[in-house]
Amino acid sequence: MRIIHTGDWHIGKIVNEYSMLEEQKYILQQLISVVEKEKPDAVIIAGDIYDRSIPPVEAVELVDEVFNRLLLDLRIPVLAIAGNHDSAERLSFASRILTNNGLHIAGGFNGNIHCITLQDEFGPVNFYMLPYTDPRNVSHIYADNKISTHDDAMKKIIDMIGQAIKPDERNVMITHGYITRMGEQAEFISESERPLSIGGTEFVSSDYFRIFNYSALGHLHAPQKAGEESIRYSGSILKYSFSEVNQRKGVNLVDINGEGKACTTFVPLVSKRDMRIIKGPLDGLLSPEVYKSANTEDYIYAVLTDKGELIDPISKLRTVYPNIMGLSRESINQKQESNTSAAEGYKTKSKLDLFKEFYDAMQGEPPGDEQTKIMERIIGEVDREGV
Repeated sequence: MRIIHTGDWHIGKIVNEYSMLEEQKYILQQLISVVEKEKPDAVIIAGDIYDRSIPPVEAVELVDEVFNRLLLDLRIPVLAIAGNHDSAERLSFASRILTNNGLHIAGGFNGNIHCITLQDEFGPVNFYMLPYTDPRNVSHIYADNKISTHDDAMKKIIDMIGQAIKPDERNVMITHGYITRMGEQAEFISESERPLSIGGTEFVSSDYFRIFNYSALGHLHAPQKAGEESIRYSGSILKYSFSEVNQRKGVNLVDINGEGKACTTFVPLVSKRDMRIIKGPLDGLLSPEVYKSANTEDYIYAVLTDKGELIDPISKLRTVYPNIMGLSRESINQKQESNTSAAEGYKTKSKLDLFKEFYDAMQGEPPGDEQTKIMERIIGEVDREGV
């Protein structure tokens, strides 16, 4: 059984006021090309198809276009679950009708585990589709007030699956959440991942998933394993924050042999515009020698190392990098704490000493002779005027 495991599409996402829809359309065309080349028996989407519960019309149209291509043109079954960003009800709409065309959707969780069985030359493969659900919902469904965390909820649900699972057949889990080996954090966590809860109650032990031949996970945006080689995140299809600049993006190509062993190959997807962080003085970043070998259309975050005052630097940077999303000053970033008032003993210090302390706090180094002379002159003029 050959499977393509993807997830965290976040169609309709806006990053720093930039719509990602054009990039998403470009990358999903690559996904379709991978499907055409690899000819999988199924495509899994492990949640967060959309970025918000009520997606824009253009986002729905794009997903509809991709589904039509996979289901009607390529005749590949699609197994999709709702993530924490999706609306379970909207995603489940007409799911019974769509099943007849090979689109299997698990939106809301009602206590019944959605299981789809596909066949290959070695026999059946059972896909257990578990959408994202809140522990309070699981506690209510099973009338179990001991369920208070995501780990409690997942353990309860997989215990229920374990009672019905056929160990002599191959079994695949599809779910969305923060799965990790207990006592450890995930290898890569991104700023764009919405927390599921607070205080560590979102963590779920990967130990529960050992009864499956492969577990297709969604939620974390970096491709990675969760404790075991067969328990994996495919990651998001695009970079959605600057914390993801060094992450690879793509899909997992999974082959499960007749004995149930899963072999996973990561297939990279390359976006039209990369997301990069650039660093240096403003004039340097605007120099053709710096940007001539790079794609200036990339999404950029600039860290400026200039020490003096800069006038409208983002407008100047935009003349070279039209898709710049933000900037900061290195000296400010490196401050250990915010200094909004003078240090202890400020009442006994001269104005010049207070200026030197402030300059040092803002720039990360004391003022030079020239800056000190200028400030001495300004202080003198103010004192003479009695201001």
